[in-house]
Amino acid sequence: MTQNAPTFHCLTPKGWQDYALIDSGDGRKLERFGRFHFIRPEPQAMWAPFFDHSLWEQADGIFTASAEDKGRWQLSAHLPEKWDMQFENIAFHAMPTPFRHLGFFPEQSPHWQWCEKKIAGFIDTYGRAPRLLNLFAYSGLASLHAARAGAEVTHIDASKKAIAQAFDNRALAGLEDAPIRFITEDAGRFVEKEVRRNRVYDGIMLDPPKYGRGPKGEVWQIHEDLPRLLHGCQQLLSDTPLLFIITIYAIRTSTSAVYSSIADLLAGYDGQLEAGELAICEDRDGGRMIGQALFVRWSA
Repeated sequence: MTQNAPTFHCLTPKGWQDYALIDSGDGRKLERFGRFHFIRPEPQAMWAPFFDHSLWEQADGIFTASAEDKGRWQLSAHLPEKWDMQFENIAFHAMPTPFRHLGFFPEQSPHWQWCEKKIAGFIDTYGRAPRLLNLFAYSGLASLHAARAGAEVTHIDASKKAIAQAFDNRALAGLEDAPIRFITEDAGRFVEKEVRRNRVYDGIMLDPPKYGRGPKGEVWQIHEDLPRLLHGCQQLLSDTPLLFIITIYAIRTSTSAVYSSIADLLAGYDGQLEAGELAICEDRDGGRMIGQALFVRWSA
């Protein structure tokens, strides 16, 4: 694969009924999650809100940031601890978390839809289920969509709480028999073990945080640890590779730099490499877009 200047894409969620970006401005965004509305910080919203303040005043929860990635919620008394949502007939739980999000990331849904098509094509070509590795897999929505599409998924997260939430989402979705292995493990440590075991996967998805800790106190720093992890992932790709996706939030790097890293990593594979932003768009004609994360993805 020749590394050329990338063409950047801006992907926005499509097909949601239970999520919408209602409005944004003055460094905040107003979103609907199911039947509830929330206000969260959004430094990129450098414009004035489109709607008047009376709409914003109806929010069921407001997150106030006190430091990077930290802060606190002000929640209405009637708001439940968690509630059911659905996307493309897969049910899951939403809930306010200490990290300002609601237990999932709707902007990642274009990846779920893209994977579904790739999985179907793989099954048609090879007559078997592709084996997918989902690292930093969190609450399991990507794993559930991939498994429902026909993939065998290994779901890795260092947080026992995240794995428990993924189990709950699997049960709520009625996919208890889906071929998903849930493993509580540090991503880097797991990849090293799989390399030694000579295991291979047809596809790898990863959504690494800027900083984190593994279940045994392992420290993750994305700038220091990502290159080694990516090298290990490359060693895990099978002779019939299907896809590779990386999504990165809230770090001081560029899409071009991540694109170059992945292009180097997959230089020996024939396929298509895409890069760009995952964004959300206000739910109205002429709605403004807000980038949420950068991504690079490859497919055979």
